[in-house]
Amino acid sequence: MSSSSDFQQDRHSFSGSPQKWTDFELPGEYSVDTLYYRFTSDMSNTEWGYKFTVTAGHLGRFQTGFEILKQMLSEERVIPHLPLARIWEWQVGVACRQTGHQRLKAIHLLLRIVQCSSQGDCDLTLLKPLWQLFTHMENNSCHDTAKPGILLPLHRALAELFFVTENRVTELGSLQEYLLALNTEDHLHRCTAQ
Repeated sequence: MSSSSDFQQDRHSFSGSPQKWTDFELPGEYSVDTLYYRFTSDMSNTEWGYKFTVTAGHLGRFQTGFEILKQMLSEERVIPHLPLARIWEWQVGVACRQTGHQRLKAIHLLLRIVQCSSQGDCDLTLLKPLWQLFTHMENNSCHDTAKPGILLPLHRALAELFFVTENRVTELGSLQEYLLALNTEDHLHRCTAQ
């Protein structure tokens, strides 16, 4: 078995009983989606042959999807052809559900979408759960005297997302609608009272 038709790249050869076969990986890239194999019998037995199972994608669905979207969003000529509103909706959902590095990667994609979107491409009100998480982190960082001035990666990522988003909606002339959509009525009353 090999990743090339001439059987020179990533070659794996097996012969004999099934116990001699071992699992192996063939590297795949964006354009390589083919496995080549050759079966040769020595005609010494009347056995039926061998069976093997191919499983794709050790990177995992999240990492694969992230890499594909990151690449597409980095291509200026591709962006006008993308369904940005749907991608935005999916990524906000991912950022709300995931934790750790996956959440940071989803926020990275949201940031890129905000930067390349135009008026009406993204429903920015969907950011409300992330805004609530951010304001909670902001309130806790003000009270954390043990580590003054040190922000967690998630806190920094959300700060950048909301900073860039606020600048973007200001450019588009919809800052007031955006701020009203993210905040609760209680929060707005408290701010007014202060």
